[in-house]
Amino acid sequence: MLLDELVKTTDKVASTRSRLAKVDALADLLRRLEPGEIATAVGLLTARPRQGRVGVGWRGMSAAMGEPAAEPRLTVADLDAALDRLLATGGAGSAAERAATLRTLTAAATEREQAFIAGVMLGELRTGALEGVLTDAVARASDRPVDSVRRAAMLSGDLGETALLAITGTAAQLDAVGLVVGRPVQPMLASTAANAGAALEATGEASVEYKLDGARIQVHRSGDDVGIYTRTLADVTHRLPEVVEVVRALPVRNVILDGETLALDEDGGPRPFQETMSRFGADAARTTVLHPWFFDVLHIDGRDLLDEPLSTRIGVLERIAPEHRIPGEITADPGVAERVSRDALAAGHEGVVVKAVGSAYTAGRRGSNWIKVKPVLTYDLVVLACEWGSGRRTGLLSNLHLGALDPAGEFGEPGGCVMVGKTFKGLTDALLHWQTERFQELEVRRTAGTVWMEPVTVVEIAIDGVQQSPRYPGGIALRFARVKRYREDKTAAEADTIQTLRGLLR
Repeated sequence: MLLDELVKTTDKVASTRSRLAKVDALADLLRRLEPGEIATAVGLLTARPRQGRVGVGWRGMSAAMGEPAAEPRLTVADLDAALDRLLATGGAGSAAERAATLRTLTAAATEREQAFIAGVMLGELRTGALEGVLTDAVARASDRPVDSVRRAAMLSGDLGETALLAITGTAAQLDAVGLVVGRPVQPMLASTAANAGAALEATGEASVEYKLDGARIQVHRSGDDVGIYTRTLADVTHRLPEVVEVVRALPVRNVILDGETLALDEDGGPRPFQETMSRFGADAARTTVLHPWFFDVLHIDGRDLLDEPLSTRIGVLERIAPEHRIPGEITADPGVAERVSRDALAAGHEGVVVKAVGSAYTAGRRGSNWIKVKPVLTYDLVVLACEWGSGRRTGLLSNLHLGALDPAGEFGEPGGCVMVGKTFKGLTDALLHWQTERFQELEVRRTAGTVWMEPVTVVEIAIDGVQQSPRYPGGIALRFARVKRYREDKTAAEADTIQTLRGLLR
């Protein structure tokens, strides 16, 4: 199949708010794929290619972009093969070889395909083709029950392979997919609420647990063999030997645990998130010790616990790993839930997760059985530039480049702004149209996909925090930034500073 057909489908998906229309478009595409293309296409549609991250950043991607091809000729297999080459290229002289591979790929791509390829490689594909929608599309394309597809995807940890099995295999083969110790499964996710009391109203009696600002880990042990996986199911066992030691010491032979790992300071408080994540890099030094904390157990010594109520799973966890269980309390009292939330914040953690005690372990979508509660941080930042949108946002300026004030010129010109991140989230249709008109009035220059403007527009941005990053001059990047509102009542001189944001690292 031509890559152009995937791109057209993602444009169609992004151009509608209707979940049904998204599912229909994706199901039609899946039916037209050759069997050997199905798993690959699913990975591309979710910006999670089977090769994982191939080490291409936005600078490398931008440098590779040249004159686009006039007509579509790249196939899905061509892109897959290029990703294979990028993943395999390393060692002396690899930078030039990787750059050449990227240039060859983008030169064969149309302008729309270039944007799609960049989105896939950078993990920033803005199509609305989230895994939940795509899971429904697999069920539609294969004429299988959506619950069967969802469970198989969860237990296999691979939606692409599940799609292949659902579309080309039998119903019995799909239903036969089971939990296997050593094969990571998709993690259960949480929705959000404004406070712990509101979350408890939705769940009923619940386990109110600290939400740690760490890295999600899933740990599998079979005898003395231990495997550790990230929330994206990447194998990081060799990078976390201290976690391996903890799990080998537990009084079990076979187990699957869900939890977090994080670095602690001398007083037992959490260290900055980036210090934890630094241990997950390819060349990470083991100067920071990571501590594991578990909040769920999915299997123990031949017994699957996925469908058991959370109260049962907590009991098992208390028995096998009491010293490594995330702090929390089981309660139906909103006052107790709020107290636990305050205690978590006072201890330096993000907030709490409120979990219905009768809930099973389900994955792939955010339901009402797990609800996270954490305070929202908001900062006033300056819009430096804006990228043209795609799909439903074609013709509109969408992705904001955000800057923080640098009064002393610590990272640039005194009184100037330092870029700290981008976001396209939280923008209503009205805001999109307003900023498209307004930003072009403020334009000072433009490139193929971006309009740069006078740094005078202030926007209130909600974030979950910041992390250390070499991408921007200030050494930090925003985490999960989204637009709250434009602050026409403020000037750029009243924006928050880079020093204030960097203070969140402490």
